[in-house]
Amino acid sequence: MKYHLLGRTGLKVSELCLGTMTFGSVGGRFAAINGVDQAGADALVKRAVEAGINFIDTANIYTEGQSEEITGQAIHNLGLRRDSLILATKVRGKMGDGPNDAGLTRQHIMAQVEASLKRLKTDYIDLYQTHSYDPLTPFEETLRALDDLVRQGKVRYIGASNVAAWQLMKALGISERQHLERYQSLQAYYTIAGRDLERELVPLLQDQQLGLMVWSPLAGGFLSGKFTRENPTGEGRRSNFDFPPVNKELAFDIIDKLRPMAEAKGTTVAALALAWLLHQPVVSTVIIGAKKMDQLEDNLKAVDVQLTPDELKQLDEVSKLAQEYPGWMLSMTSGDRQA
Repeated sequence: MKYHLLGRTGLKVSELCLGTMTFGSVGGRFAAINGVDQAGADALVKRAVEAGINFIDTANIYTEGQSEEITGQAIHNLGLRRDSLILATKVRGKMGDGPNDAGLTRQHIMAQVEASLKRLKTDYIDLYQTHSYDPLTPFEETLRALDDLVRQGKVRYIGASNVAAWQLMKALGISERQHLERYQSLQAYYTIAGRDLERELVPLLQDQQLGLMVWSPLAGGFLSGKFTRENPTGEGRRSNFDFPPVNKELAFDIIDKLRPMAEAKGTTVAALALAWLLHQPVVSTVIIGAKKMDQLEDNLKAVDVQLTPDELKQLDEVSKLAQEYPGWMLSMTSGDRQA
């Protein structure tokens, strides 16, 4: 297991991060994803830590708070040292029926951090992330509240998730201008079957030295190896909950390239898809979530997969984005100013 610095901090996080969206059990839109009870979570956390993972990611809205509760209890049950773990959670989602029970207002952030701390059975959160954009709350209000939490010692670092490049850059500018804590990371959807992030956000992250936490690296299970052109409906949660959106024809082209490559290396399509991400310089950590131990074991194999320059080139060619304006114009005009 390798460890990377998170953004401009000196904090080292494991290249794989254990995601806990599967912990707990509730109905609704995400019922196909969750279902792991406390005993199952204890086993998954134990194996992840044994493999060298020191980073665990959750959110207050995952299974209506159960994920945080089960995560905190697992750390307690296993007797893990709190300071040996990097614990991340999020705020933004709707946590009640009231008009102020969602968003990135000072009121909601201050209430929810206390609730998360209680559920996680800890007195500080290593990385507190805003789960998306709140169009009703000024950036300044959100960032001032997060800055206060850092100064109070309840939060160590702050991060963003699921935002546009202009939103993230605006927030960074406000933090710099007003001397507030800055976002150190972005948690975002990125996969070899969905490289949209590379258009605007990857250059921003590299320029501003932010870490990248990847969610749904297997495209919602589409790259698990269960889906083929011959069996397009597959099995598992993707067959019941078709999310995130995937260009399936492109994904099948990628799988057609991954499968023989994986067989030659004695590994799986899923492990190879994860390994591709681990070879991308912008990636700080890849979040892996599992409901069963065999899924976790398969994902852990990714850290041992080495891709040659030729293999990376093949995978890049089959999965690369079509250039959009102004990308194609910038490529054409920047040739005379290369270092």
